[in-house]
Amino acid sequence: MLVFGLTGGLASGKSTVAARLRAQGVPVLDADQIAREVVAPGTPGLGAVVEAFGPGILLPDGSLDRPRLAELVFSDPDRRSRLNAILHPRIGAASAAGVAELAARGETLACYEAALLVENGLADAFRPLVVVAVPEGEQVARAMARDRATEEQVRARIAAQLPLATKVAAADHVIDNGGSRAETERRTDEVLAEIRKRISG
Repeated sequence: MLVFGLTGGLASGKSTVAARLRAQGVPVLDADQIAREVVAPGTPGLGAVVEAFGPGILLPDGSLDRPRLAELVFSDPDRRSRLNAILHPRIGAASAAGVAELAARGETLACYEAALLVENGLADAFRPLVVVAVPEGEQVARAMARDRATEEQVRARIAAQLPLATKVAAADHVIDNGGSRAETERRTDEVLAEIRKRISG
């Protein structure tokens, strides 16, 4: 089974592309969703995060206060490293289990969607790598609207990721999401056709 990577910057439109891939019959493993599952209430992952950052990162219902945690770690590289050391092995193990499940089901093609594929040195493990790109001004505007965040908060989060241009340079395929949704979906279909060609012959 070929598992290709899908990445991009904050609010660049990865989920739009992933939704189109699913609509075209490609199973998508979403690293962000997996990251939520490994810190769900009652999991060892959540226990480890609370141990590292204190009970103040929990909501009254016992679930993780993700915005509060993000606030703590995005401006502090040491804290971010500590969080990544807790999350990444768990996300990796859950992702590998997801891939194995798809392979057992007889799938020949799947997509792994993750914001930090290039940062974490995993680009070559998920070739071909598809990068969704958008102008930074649009990234900021979309993230502010989506996350109800200030421009300063959004720019700090963008600065914590690799520049989008670096990800584009690592890509096998680039999907420009600066235009209409229809244009993005059309480009996604073109990229998918090229990837399917690779596995068919």
